[in-house]
Amino acid sequence: MNNYCSKNTYKILFVVFTFQLTFNISAKENKLFWDGRDWNNIPKMMDYDLESTIRVKMAYLNGLLDGRLFSYLKVWNEDQILADNVFSETVDYLSTRELIKNIDFFYNDPLNNYVPMPSAIIIANMYAERLPIQSIEIYIESTRRWINDLILDLDTLNYSKLLEEKLIRHQKKIN
Repeated sequence: MNNYCSKNTYKILFVVFTFQLTFNISAKENKLFWDGRDWNNIPKMMDYDLESTIRVKMAYLNGLLDGRLFSYLKVWNEDQILADNVFSETVDYLSTRELIKNIDFFYNDPLNNYVPMPSAIIIANMYAERLPIQSIEIYIESTRRWINDLILDLDTLNYSKLLEEKLIRHQKKIN
């Protein structure tokens, strides 16, 4: 090891590389979002080192929330009402550590493993805000149904037809 990088830095770089490799492999199975399977795999990738696991989870959540804020500001610049309607969910009710704890608890249920991370963040904040359990359960069920339908649609999608339609649209723009 050189003087500039600690063991944890190498672990974090390894995790980033592994995630990239995982995304490339999982793209073949029409995986759209990071979900509970990825989230629950972080401790294993970090050799069950609690500090490194928390760092990676914090980095991911901070990046996700920063990306959401960036998207909100881009939309808000064009249409403030639309931005407020689209990004109306509260996702900053909890601190990052509290959010990690709540997401860990949520993904402990195997039925939730396919729920995308953005939805898990919303659900964790819904619990923290003490919204009615029935409302939260309805949101969870609709999210499960939505992601399952979306994956099924992608599995049955005719990619050659999709490419042909894209080519036709592109040719219309040129003409």
